[in-house]
Amino acid sequence: VPLAASRAYRDGPSLYALDAASGTEQWRVRTDAWVYALKADRGTVLTATRGGGVQGWEASNGDKLWEITGVQSDFETVEAAPVIHDGTVYVWQDARLRALDARTGLERWSYPIGDAASCGGVPVRVTPAPDGYVYVAAGTRVLAVENVSGRVRWHFESPAVFLSPPAFAQGPAVTGGGVYLADYLGTVYALDATTGKDRWRIATEARASVEPVLVAVGNVHVGSGSALYTLDAVTGTPKWRFAAGGDVVGSPVVADGRVHFGSADHVLYTLDAAGGQLRWKLATGGEITGSPVAQAGVVYACSKDRCVYALDALKGTGTGNRART
Repeated sequence: VPLAASRAYRDGPSLYALDAASGTEQWRVRTDAWVYALKADRGTVLTATRGGGVQGWEASNGDKLWEITGVQSDFETVEAAPVIHDGTVYVWQDARLRALDARTGLERWSYPIGDAASCGGVPVRVTPAPDGYVYVAAGTRVLAVENVSGRVRWHFESPAVFLSPPAFAQGPAVTGGGVYLADYLGTVYALDATTGKDRWRIATEARASVEPVLVAVGNVHVGSGSALYTLDAVTGTPKWRFAAGGDVVGSPVVADGRVHFGSADHVLYTLDAAGGQLRWKLATGGEITGSPVAQAGVVYACSKDRCVYALDALKGTGTGNRART
C-alpha cells in the first residue's frame, strides 16, 4: 500500500511499514487479531481484522488512531473489506452502512442497509466516486448516497444479486458516463448516475467473479464465465466476444488500445480493444492470478507457477524480467 515514501504491509497479526526506496523497516505493530485487509489514504492506514475489528493507524509512526468492533464478519475478504477514500471510512456494522472520519473513527452518518440475510447473502460493496457520491451494491439493490450527508439520491432494484461493486464512469450518459454493474447471472446494467434509471441491460453468461466491470474509452469490458465481452458504453450494443480456454480471472486492463486479461487455462491474453482480435498470448505453468497491470508499455502478470511475468505489451515478448516467488 503506497504511503508517499513508505509502504505498509500486513503479515498475520502484524502491521509494518518499510521505506519504499531502501526497504528499511520504519515501524511495526502487533494487532489483536489476524489482519485480512489493508488500505491507506491521506496519511491513514486502515486495517480489518478477523472477528469484526477495524482499526485506523497513523502512517508516519504506526500509532493507533481508533478502533471499532462488531463490524460485519460474515464476509471477511479483501474485496468485501471496509473502504477508505478521501478521508472517510465506510463500514458495514449492525445492519447499517456507516461513514466514519478516517482520522478519528467518529461517525458522520449511517444508513439502514440491512443485514446479510436481507442483502441476499452477499457482501455489501461500496464504490466512492469523484462526483460526491458513493455507489453501493447491496444484494439486488444499488444506491447512490451523498458522501457528505448520507442522503440517498436514488435506488435501483435488479432481479439478481450483485457480487461485484459498481463501476463509475465520469461524464454525461451520451459519452458513456454512468454507473455499470454485472449481476451473478451475467446481466450487465448501465444506470444513469443522476437518476438511477436503467439505460440499458445486456445478458452475457453466468458470472461468479467479484471483480467490477471495466469502463474504458467508451467501452464496457466484462469477464463472464470463460469469455470476455465488450459492449458499447452508450448504447449497450455488443461489439465483440472472445472465448478463452478457461474462466476469466480478475479484471481486464486496457492500455494503448489493447486489453489484457488472464484465464484459468494458464494463459495471459492480449486483444485489440476495439475489435477483439487476438494480438498475442502467453501460456504459463499455472493459472493466472488476479488482474494484470499495464504501465509504460509493459504488462505484468502473476501465475500460480510462482512466477511474475513482465512482457512487452505490444509484442508479448519478454523484457528480461521474470521473477520467481
